[in-house]
Amino acid sequence: MNTDTETRSVIVEREFPCPPEKLWRALTQPHLIEEWLMKNDFKPDMGHRFHLRMEPQQSWNGVIDCEVVEIDPNRTLSYTWAAMGVGTAVTFTLTPTAAGTHLRVEQSGFGRDQAQAYAGATYGWKNFLGKLDQLLARPD
Repeated sequence: MNTDTETRSVIVEREFPCPPEKLWRALTQPHLIEEWLMKNDFKPDMGHRFHLRMEPQQSWNGVIDCEVVEIDPNRTLSYTWAAMGVGTAVTFTLTPTAAGTHLRVEQSGFGRDQAQAYAGATYGWKNFLGKLDQLLARPD
């Protein structure tokens, strides 16, 4: 096994007490994405290139380059995620449950030498999903 080419994934899973359609809107409508993730110019179209923007940091400009690579409404959304020289992919998988919707977020493609980016993603997704939880708890 060649450890130089082996990659790691950050996986965060959470149950939301809402139907998949409501969660899907939060994942695909730009004004809602901004509330829990970042400012963006997202469109739920295959091949759409977009940017996520956070406040610039000392080490980078705060822009994440993305492209939609998979979209199956109310089920799966996947896009590339490139920032600070690290190229990964983020996949959201929605599964209906008796209590609402199970969300699985996987950010894959971290090299073994990208420990700082991996740690940042691990922290970031837990934080982002906490904000998503607050957004979804609001009445429609």
